[in-house]
Amino acid sequence: MKKIKKILIGTHNTGKFREISDLLPSKIEKISPFKLKIKSPVEYGKTFKENSEIKANFFCKKSNLITISDDSGLEVESLNKKPGIFSARWAKNYGSFDKAMSKILKKIKKKDKGSRAQFVCSLSIKWPSGKIITEIGIIKGNISSNKRGKNGFGYDPIFIPKGYDKTFAEMKYKEKLLLDHRFIAYKKLEKKIKTFLK
Repeated sequence: MKKIKKILIGTHNTGKFREISDLLPSKIEKISPFKLKIKSPVEYGKTFKENSEIKANFFCKKSNLITISDDSGLEVESLNKKPGIFSARWAKNYGSFDKAMSKILKKIKKKDKGSRAQFVCSLSIKWPSGKIITEIGIIKGNISSNKRGKNGFGYDPIFIPKGYDKTFAEMKYKEKLLLDHRFIAYKKLEKKIKTFLK
């Protein structure tokens, strides 16, 4: 198989697109589904892995380009690992990520069972030839007592990674980029695809 010269990053989330772009080698041309006017597929998977593979397969088939797709979300222990794979859908249903975060903080307070949580990312890379590789990245931490920080995206303002006293949204972009669940999944993936990246 040939070296990767260009890749479709299969997401309409600008925060995810930026992070994945910055993790990939700079010499690779990164394409957005917006540019090719490709809409997102229906995510009918029951796991992060299933959903990242649904997206990778869909965008690869539509574009005929090597595609990397992510499915990620926040799992809160006291909420039975919710919102989980429904993280983005919670934001949509409640009207915004900000409102969804308020809801999570309220639910945790009600349960009064602590606030352990983890961010999970499944990252899949798919070749038009049919080959697909998926890796999972997990970062453990806690939910903060209130929203903190203006950086990042999604649920970053309420997640404090283990060993830190600040939320993802309080971190500088580069600090979070080289630490989070997406980075962990990418590093595992990189080991398997490094010959195609050089």
